[in-house]
Amino acid sequence: MTNKPSPVRVAALYKFARLQDRETVRDQLAQLCSSAGVKGTLLLAHEGINGTIAGYDEAIDRVLGYIHGIPGFRDLEAKFSAAETMPFHRMKVRVKREIVTMGLPDIDPMKGTGHYVSPHDWNELISDPETIVIDTRNDYEVAVGSFAGAIDPKTASFRDFPAWFRAERERLLGGTKRPKIAMYCTGGIRCEKSTAFLKSEGIEDVYHLEGGILKYLEAVPTDQSLWEGECFVFDQRVSVCHGLEPGTHVLCHACRRP
Repeated sequence: MTNKPSPVRVAALYKFARLQDRETVRDQLAQLCSSAGVKGTLLLAHEGINGTIAGYDEAIDRVLGYIHGIPGFRDLEAKFSAAETMPFHRMKVRVKREIVTMGLPDIDPMKGTGHYVSPHDWNELISDPETIVIDTRNDYEVAVGSFAGAIDPKTASFRDFPAWFRAERERLLGGTKRPKIAMYCTGGIRCEKSTAFLKSEGIEDVYHLEGGILKYLEAVPTDQSLWEGECFVFDQRVSVCHGLEPGTHVLCHACRRP
């Protein structure tokens, strides 16, 4: 009788915090991930760290231990799921201008974001008819699944979101009564920037799903969920369902879309 191999641990992580000496951190992370057999992508910028990595438990703990030791990143939290096989082909650690690219360098989530809403309180917020719910992800992600009634901006890139909102602002907010705005994304990072952007536009009554769709699918039982479909993820699993179980989508190798 053979023992079934342990599933691969997948860690999605990000944190907005000032990151100094990015090239040294890049080199040390790349070396550590290589020696530990960890694969995936980590992006480093002056504003923080973002990425998804996969490996066996001890290896992931080693990498997260290193990141937690970087000044300002001790409280970085990762969202964990499992994969039967390694969902990445290689490891990439890159220094970028932004860890999630909006293209507006003055938008700084460290100076303030929207109100965090826990997964267990999210249903009540988005069920309020006075709340406008906006999906901040790209069009191909939204096509895989979304919250019922959410607005799909149909953006091809997160860079397109500011222009979309400015064009739609009057239609969305031009009434006599200002609605609440609730936004969500896969893991929470795009919402940190999009709510910071809305606040820079003078909008204060803005909320976002803490931990993103991944945390919601992990924490909220299926029979209580308002999520429809599956959630696109940026690895070879392509999508996940409630409980973060692997979904049914596959990736088209021609267009690289689900």
